[in-house]
Amino acid sequence: MHFAKQTRVITGKSKVCGLIGNPVAHSVSPVLHHALADYFAHDLCYVPLPVENGHLEEAVKGAYAMHFHGLNVTVPYKEQVIPFLKELDPMAKQIGAVNTLVPVEGGFKGYNTDAPGLIRALKAENVQIKDREVVVIGAGGVSRAACMILAKEGAKRIYLLNRTLSRAEELAKTVNQAVERECMIPMAMEDYEKLEGSGYLAIQATSLGMSPKDATVAIDDPAFYAKVKDGFDTVFNPLETRFMKLVRRAGGNAYNGLGMLVYQGVIAYELWNDCKVSDKFAKDLIQMLSVPLKPLNNVILVGFMGSGKSTVGQRLSYQLKRQYCDLDKLIEKREKRSISQIFAEDSEEYFRNLETATLEELWEHKSYKNAILSMGGGTPIRECNQSLMHRLGKVFYLRMSPETAFERLSRDSSRPLLQTEDPKKRITELMQEREQVYEAIADYVIDCDDLDAESVAREIAKKC
Repeated sequence: MHFAKQTRVITGKSKVCGLIGNPVAHSVSPVLHHALADYFAHDLCYVPLPVENGHLEEAVKGAYAMHFHGLNVTVPYKEQVIPFLKELDPMAKQIGAVNTLVPVEGGFKGYNTDAPGLIRALKAENVQIKDREVVVIGAGGVSRAACMILAKEGAKRIYLLNRTLSRAEELAKTVNQAVERECMIPMAMEDYEKLEGSGYLAIQATSLGMSPKDATVAIDDPAFYAKVKDGFDTVFNPLETRFMKLVRRAGGNAYNGLGMLVYQGVIAYELWNDCKVSDKFAKDLIQMLSVPLKPLNNVILVGFMGSGKSTVGQRLSYQLKRQYCDLDKLIEKREKRSISQIFAEDSEEYFRNLETATLEELWEHKSYKNAILSMGGGTPIRECNQSLMHRLGKVFYLRMSPETAFERLSRDSSRPLLQTEDPKKRITELMQEREQVYEAIADYVIDCDDLDAESVAREIAKKC
């Protein structure tokens, strides 16, 4: 479906809805609810309403006094808002958190649409829940809603993994009492190894992996993901989180949290306006909101200095008939001096800031699409750079051993970081520091010790 940009005309008859929280400036909820209002031809506008700490009660009472048609509630107020409500939906009471307010006589009634939003998102992807073995990662607010609704929907067992075991035990006790059966099993995060069998539905319910910390994940052991058939990440930005990548690498199905975000908003809209949104239109909304989050179709080459990124990039550019750009060369051209000079005349920190600024510009201006982009060896170390690289395209890590690196770099005097008495030791130290980051951000890893540049380029081309 094509979503035309509408000019909203607000009159005295317009229904006003809003989002209270802190912060709220970057919320996508206005776009979502205005698209729904346009679809139903409702005279409704939706506004973000930042509420400073200590003013929540005033905000809720003020919104009711001004005849707000409905409100959403986001962090940090999903629990704090409950004492200021006139009524509470039973599900919201059991979860202990509210994200939607509907006006009733004398105040607002609180609902939790996160929980049913998750279920509708899973069912829209034909993911089975009833009689299923489920693993939930994290024991925070999102997890609380997920565990409660999964138990009510008939999940056979829910294994709750959390870094603090006591929090997992507390949540498991609450859910088991609510559904009157012992279906939840609390576990320490590191005890995932004790999970038997395979075919699990895994719900990633922490904020790990959210942009700009794209490379973070609660569990990075491939053995865990080999047990997962369906993996659902409640994080929606980036569109493909590291959790999702690990699920897919192990052969499972992975789903993004954007569906849950849309469905929780859809359910709120239905409560406010006594209407029903079809799954077809909800999927159109998911597609619409995913567009600005979609990465560009570039090939991003990362790896330690000497891994052959520049040579491979040029060969790949020729093979795929795509434009080639070397980030270091781009910076040198703009600065009108070499990387070595930048290090000597300013500092490494100054250079790293140039890297980040250049990546931001490439993303904002979409300067390269369907191109080959080679990164500097230290570029991926900054978390913000990792997020920017994922937005720019698929990341390929050219992996080599310290011995190969030393052999290739021993006669290269242009590397500022290797100007030491023992460059071999420095190479080993730097590679140990960076290897984990390279592997964490990589969509694909290419071992290039025994391959020439042409062969590495061909391996990458097969995956493009």
